[in-house]
Amino acid sequence: MKLERLVKKAQKGNDKAYLMLFQQYEADIYRMAYVYVKNKEDALDLVQEVAYHSFKKISTLEKPEYIKTWLMKITINCALNLINKNKKVIPLNVDFEVFTGSEDKDIALTLSLHKLIDTLKEDEKSVILLKYYDDRTLKEISEILDIPLGTAKSVLYRALDKLRQNLKEVDNYA
Repeated sequence: MKLERLVKKAQKGNDKAYLMLFQQYEADIYRMAYVYVKNKEDALDLVQEVAYHSFKKISTLEKPEYIKTWLMKITINCALNLINKNKKVIPLNVDFEVFTGSEDKDIALTLSLHKLIDTLKEDEKSVILLKYYDDRTLKEISEILDIPLGTAKSVLYRALDKLRQNLKEVDNYA
């Protein structure tokens, strides 16, 4: 069934159409959530939260062709809310956290990338992840994050510059 038709049906309250839609993007939502929260349980909780919020608000989606963008925006907002909520909780030892669900074979590289990305501010992290992890254009990123295109560009370049600087510092100590 065509995507736009599914969205229209879901907006009219058809549960099956909504479920078919959500299942198309469930894996993408999980991956994006996992990148933010870095553990399987929280990522799965976020997928459920995104399902709940998107089901309640699907009638507000104006352009059916942007369903994935809309779902990613909800995912990022839910992930940032969870991160902010969890800042009050102090983990015992973050360095020993197990990266379950990761398909990467090179765990050392994965840990290094996570540490480098964690040095960024939340807005910088979101732009980097959407650009290089979710393969979004700058225009799409600006729409997802509700920021002007010029701001998305400057945040991207600032984040890349920070990552380069941090990478140089890591190389100097290696």
